[in-house]
Amino acid sequence: MIRVSVLCLLLSGVPALSLTAQEQRALPVLPPDRQIAAAVLPLPADRRPGATVLGYDAQGRLVRLRQGSGIFTCLADDPRDDRFHVACYHNSLEPFMARGRQLRAQGVQGDAVDSTRNADVAAGRIRMPALASLYSLTGPGTSYDPATGAVTGARPLFVVYVPGATEASTGLSATPRPGAPWLMDPGTPKAHIMFQPGMGQ
Repeated sequence: MIRVSVLCLLLSGVPALSLTAQEQRALPVLPPDRQIAAAVLPLPADRRPGATVLGYDAQGRLVRLRQGSGIFTCLADDPRDDRFHVACYHNSLEPFMARGRQLRAQGVQGDAVDSTRNADVAAGRIRMPALASLYSLTGPGTSYDPATGAVTGARPLFVVYVPGATEASTGLSATPRPGAPWLMDPGTPKAHIMFQPGMGQ
């Protein structure tokens, strides 16, 4: 389901991989302006111009495409993935997200990424915000038309991070229900409220 796959990517971070020469030649990397245009689409329109955007260079490395003055950081669609996925999160989440990317680049996988970051939070090496938002769009690889900037068939996801929150502290269920917000990863540093319009329809 989208709700699981999207968050696995976002919370684990995006690795900066080293590609072979053959992979580099085959990589369909969009020009920076097209990557930026797509990356900011999940945000409300008034937040898009000031967003910082991370995207990909011609070798498929994650780089800063635009330094913004706003409160959001956006991730461009990964050319190594056969789906379309772009996401924007509040800048206060950057240390947590960046640590995930660093761990993945070092070869850390699966639950070890989260357990390491949880330990970092507990030790004070990563400071989590009290509340922060994330927006994303996910769909088939054909969802985005770079020529027109149009997106079709991609589903929005809205997330509000509430680190350490539980079912008892929020009154929210940790069980997904169609059309209702729910709490994912309760009691952990990455506890967050999920809002997925149209889920289950």
